[in-house]
Amino acid sequence: MAENINGYSRVCKDIIFQVKKVIKDKDFAIIKSLMAILAGGHILIEDVPGVGKTSLALAFSRAMELDYKRLQFTTDVLPSDVLGFSMFNKQTGKFEYKKGAAICNLFLADEINRTSSKTQSALLEIMEEGNITIDGQTYEMPKPYIVMATQNPIGSVGTQLLPESQLDRFIIRLSMGYPDKRSEIEILKGRMTDNPLDSVDMVVNAAEIVKLQDAVSQVYISDAVYEYIVDLSQETRNNPMIKLGLSPRGSIALMRMSKACAFIYGRNYVTPEDVAGVFSDVVSHRLLLSTKSKSTGKNMNMVIKEILNTVHVRKVTNRE
Repeated sequence: MAENINGYSRVCKDIIFQVKKVIKDKDFAIIKSLMAILAGGHILIEDVPGVGKTSLALAFSRAMELDYKRLQFTTDVLPSDVLGFSMFNKQTGKFEYKKGAAICNLFLADEINRTSSKTQSALLEIMEEGNITIDGQTYEMPKPYIVMATQNPIGSVGTQLLPESQLDRFIIRLSMGYPDKRSEIEILKGRMTDNPLDSVDMVVNAAEIVKLQDAVSQVYISDAVYEYIVDLSQETRNNPMIKLGLSPRGSIALMRMSKACAFIYGRNYVTPEDVAGVFSDVVSHRLLLSTKSKSTGKNMNMVIKEILNTVHVRKVTNRE
């Protein structure tokens, strides 16, 4: 893989360049989202409406030529709307499967925390296993399969907390935030005549994305970096400021994102800096703070920063 890593890195840069035509001054969100896609994970974006979450998903779908679908989650959305259902065909005398909105390469679950828990849970199997079961029949999802879900900040009208089991299925959580003054002016000017999405060119197709994901899985991790990942995970479980620490699934997510980080930056091995660089995005939605953290005035970002400063890694080489 070493001889191809630079070529792959150029492809990643091309994808980022195309998405940046639409999303202004949010390079961190674009790069972290691409890492999550290459790691084979799902993305949760928590933000106020209108900051470009849907545009981000659309831009990626066009740059990667992915089959894209969007579903606006409301209180009356049913699991069958998401997964599909079986309908009896009188002509054939058989039940036929009618696809739900989630059957595509890139599914945008918009405002997922506005719907019922039953509908939210319909996504659990599909996100974790890559398939769904309807009336005893299992259907495979197309590859690659990516769920990009958005949620409004907790406390917004009509929202409810996602259960921990649902949050754990998302490899990262991002927040795009409002654009700065210069970027917002560019957004306004860009909308004067044309839709910026029309300028996005295809860089890769679905089959090529799967190959990139396979290449990411082969990125090398030394024993010392494995130890670093586990030490970080265990620190979240033993830290008095945290009530619910990182699960083994979270440790795996951290490993996969670290590999994708190294890959995007043109390396075929993971460094501790890669792990630290994605740590907050991977763990912030998986941890629950204790009452002690609240009484001492520490928020999630402060606790995560303290963990990164506390846990050290022994010196590693590229190939231990």
